Amino acid sequence: MGPAALVLPVLLLPLAVAAGGPEVRSLRGSWQLRSGNGSVSLRAEVPGCVHTALLCRGLIQDPYYRFNDVTYRWISLDNWTYSRTFKTPFDVRKWQKVNLVFEGVDTVAQILLNNVTLGRTDNMFNRYSFDITSVIQEVNFVEVRFLSAVSYAAEQSRCHKAHSIPPACPPPVQKGECHVNFIRKEQCSFSWDWGPSFPTQGIWKDVRIEAYNHYHLIYFSVTPFFAKSAQQWYLEVESIFDVVSSKPIAGLVTVNIPKLQTQQTFSVKLQPGEGSIVLLVNINKVYFRTVELVQEPIPGSPGLSFYFRINGRPIFIKGSNWIPADSFQDRVTYDTLRLLLKSAADANMNALRVWGGGVYEQDEFYDICDEIGIMIWQDFMFACALYPTNQNYLESVRAEVSHQVRRLKSHPSIILWSGNNENEAAIASNWFSIPSPDIGVYIKDYVTLYVKNIREIVLSEDKSRPFVASSPTNGLESVKEGWLSQNPYDTHYGDTHFYDYSSDCWNWTVYPKTRFASEYGFQSWPSFSTIEKVSSPEDWSYTSNFSLHRQHHDGGNIQMLQEIGRHFKLPQNPDPVKKFKDMIYLTQVMQAQCIKTETEFYRFSQSEIINGEGHTMGALYWQLNDIWQAPSWASLEYGGKWKLLHYFAQNFFAPLLPVAYEDKGVLHIYGISDLHEDHKLTLRVLVHAWSSLEPVCTLDEEGVIAKAQSAVPIYKESISDLLERCRNCTRKSCVITFSLVGEDGLQSPTNHYFLSSFKDAVGLEKTQLSVSVSQQDDTYIFVLQTTAIAPFVTLDVGSIKGRFSDNGFLMTEKKKVIVFYPWEPTSVEELESSLILTSLLDIV
Repeated sequence: MGPAALVLPVLLLPLAVAAGGPEVRSLRGSWQLRSGNGSVSLRAEVPGCVHTALLCRGLIQDPYYRFNDVTYRWISLDNWTYSRTFKTPFDVRKWQKVNLVFEGVDTVAQILLNNVTLGRTDNMFNRYSFDITSVIQEVNFVEVRFLSAVSYAAEQSRCHKAHSIPPACPPPVQKGECHVNFIRKEQCSFSWDWGPSFPTQGIWKDVRIEAYNHYHLIYFSVTPFFAKSAQQWYLEVESIFDVVSSKPIAGLVTVNIPKLQTQQTFSVKLQPGEGSIVLLVNINKVYFRTVELVQEPIPGSPGLSFYFRINGRPIFIKGSNWIPADSFQDRVTYDTLRLLLKSAADANMNALRVWGGGVYEQDEFYDICDEIGIMIWQDFMFACALYPTNQNYLESVRAEVSHQVRRLKSHPSIILWSGNNENEAAIASNWFSIPSPDIGVYIKDYVTLYVKNIREIVLSEDKSRPFVASSPTNGLESVKEGWLSQNPYDTHYGDTHFYDYSSDCWNWTVYPKTRFASEYGFQSWPSFSTIEKVSSPEDWSYTSNFSLHRQHHDGGNIQMLQEIGRHFKLPQNPDPVKKFKDMIYLTQVMQAQCIKTETEFYRFSQSEIINGEGHTMGALYWQLNDIWQAPSWASLEYGGKWKLLHYFAQNFFAPLLPVAYEDKGVLHIYGISDLHEDHKLTLRVLVHAWSSLEPVCTLDEEGVIAKAQSAVPIYKESISDLLERCRNCTRKSCVITFSLVGEDGLQSPTNHYFLSSFKDAVGLEKTQLSVSVSQQDDTYIFVLQTTAIAPFVTLDVGSIKGRFSDNGFLMTEKKKVIVFYPWEPTSVEELESSLILTSLLDIV
C-alpha cells in the first residue's frame, strides 16, 4: 500500500463559540477490587482484569502455567466489584454537563456513583457514557459491580424461550464454558480449539470524566473519496457532537491539514441533542488508498471473480488471520502489537484478517497497520455459532457496530467489513443438526442480524469500503440466494476456508482451486523454550497429561503424527525429553512444508483457469499469532518467536518466486511476480544428489519473463527426462533446487522440489554442522558450515528474543551466512551458549 495509505493529521478548529475546551480526567490507575463475598480484597490497576490483578498481587500463579486454566475457573464464576474514591478535579458548577465514560467494560456490570445506579453494561465492545451532572460531588465513590459472564450467559440462554440457539457448549476437548453466543463478549474467551477458557471481568479500556458546556465532540472521522465526475479527491470530515445548549449553536469550523497546505473554513449549525456535521474538503495533489471488491464474470469460467482492486490495481492478498494476542487484553501492549505486526510485514505479508471470535483491536493496532502497509479484512465479532435476535440483543449489537465503525473507519488499512466468521456455512452445512422444518427460523435470524442490522449500519456509516455478510461466502451469489448460499465453499465464487488433516499435504491436487483462500492451515507445537515456561519436567513428552490438556483440537496430536509419518521417520530416541524435542521439531517442519505447498498452489493459480476454476487472488493462512503456549495453527508463538512456518512464509510470500509442482510425471515451474513491471530473468535449476554438496547438473534458462502481477509457466520437463540428463539420479537419491536471477541484483529466494519422501531418501548422510557467531553493529552473524547436504537446518537460541534472516532451510552449500536480529540486548556469548542446531538427520 505504501504512500497511498496516507494518514493525515486533521485539525478541527471551532470558532465563534467561546466555550473553553472540555475538562477531561482519566480515572485509570489504582482501584479496589473485591470478590463477591468480600473474602478477597486487593488493589487493582485499571485498565485491567481480575486475573491480572490477582497475579500482580501474588495471589495466583501464572494462569497459563500447566493446568491453571481449569484450576482457576473459580475466578470467572465469582462476581467481582471494582471501586474507588476520587476528588472532582474541577468546579462542577461551571459545567452544563458532566459524563462518566467507559471505553470498554468487560462485560456485565452495574455502574454506581455515590450509591446511585447510573446504568448497566452488557457489551464488551461498546462505549458507555453516563450523565453524572446531578450526581457528582466534591468527593465521589464509584463502583462497578460485575456479574460472572459465565452465569449471565447461562441465564440469558435459559430465558430465551423462542427456540434453541446452538451450539450450547464447546466440545469437551476445549475445557470451556457454555452459551458464549448469548453474551457480547470476546467469543474465544470461553475457549476455542487453540485457546483456553478465561472469561475475564474488568475495566479493560480507559474510564474518564468529561465536563463541557454548549457542545462536545464524541466521534471524528475522515474518509477520502474520489468524485469521478469532477476528477477530484474529497475528504469527508464527519464530526458527531453532543449539543447540550437548549438553542442551536452556529459557528465557524476550520479544517486545517498542514501537510497538504490545505485550510478551509465552513459555517455550521448544530441542533440540540446528538448531531453530526459532514464537511467536504477538496484536496489537490495527493493520492489516497481506494479499495474495490471486484466480483464479475470471468471468461471461460462459471461464477464470479473475487479480488481486491487497490488504487486501481488488482492485488494478490498475502497474509494470515489474527486472533487476540493474549487472554488478558491489558497485557497486550503497543510493543506486543508492533512486534507481531512487524513480523507479519517482515514475512512479506500485505494483509491480515481480524477474525470474528476475538476483539475489535485497539487503535494502536490499526495505526501500526496504516503505517507499515498491512491491509485489514475486519470481521464483526460473531463466530462459529448462531445468535439470538431478540430486541435487547439487537439494540446492543447496533450500538456496538455503530461505535466500532465510527471508531475505525478513518483507518486506510481496513479494506473490508465482514459480518461474521463461518455462520453462513454453519447454516448451509447444518453443523448443528437442525431439523429441516425448523431451518427457516434460523435463516430469518441470520438475515435479521447480519443484513437488516449490521449491514444496514455499515452502509450508512461507511460508504468507502465493501461489506460481505460472512466468510466463507459466495459473495454476490450468496446475496442472490437470499444471503445464504447452498454451498458457501463453492470454488467459483467468493472466499473459502479449507482444512484437511487426512490427505497428504504435499499433494497439491487436494487443495481447492478457489477464487480466494481466506483460511487454511495445519497445526504444530511451539518450541521447547516456549513450552518450558509453563510446564514441569514430567510434562515433557508428547503423550503426557499436559500435552493432551494443552491440545484443544480433537485428535490434533494424532493428526500431526499421521501427517509427519507420511514423509518422515518418527523419533525413536530412548531419552523421553530428547524424543519430545524431536517431535516438536518435526511438527514444525511438517506444518511449514504443508502450508508452503498449499500457499504456493494458491499463488500459481492466480492467472489461469483450469476446468472453470482458478484466478485465486488471496491466501490468508490460519493463523498468525498465538494466545498462549500450546499446539496450534499459528506461525508466531506466544511471545512472538517465529516458528519454522513463519520463516517459510517469508519465502513463499516473496514478491518474486519460482514455484514447482508435478503433474502426471511432468515438472512445471511457474514464475510468480507481485512486481509492477515485467522482468527478464534467468531461471537457474540445480539437481543435487543427497550424497554430495556438488550439483549433479545445472541448467540455466535465460530470457525468462516474469510477468508483472502474474503467475506464468516458465519451465516444463518430464521428471524422467530430467533425471536421465542428470546421470546417476533417481527420485530417491536426488533433489531439485531453483531460483530466478535478474540484473540490478533482483533475485528470488531459492526454492526446491522433493522428488520423494524423506523416509525413502537414499544417500543422505549425517552431517557435521559447525557455526561461528560474531557481532556486527546491532545484529549478529552466524556462519554455518556443513560437510554434507542438510535438510531443514534449524537454529534455535531458546528464550533470547529475536529472529533469524532464514531458518529451517535446505543447506546444499558448504557455507551459509545467517543474520540474527535481536529484539532485546544480548551478546555473542549468550547466543553461543543458547544455540541449538538441528537438521533432519539429528532426529533418531
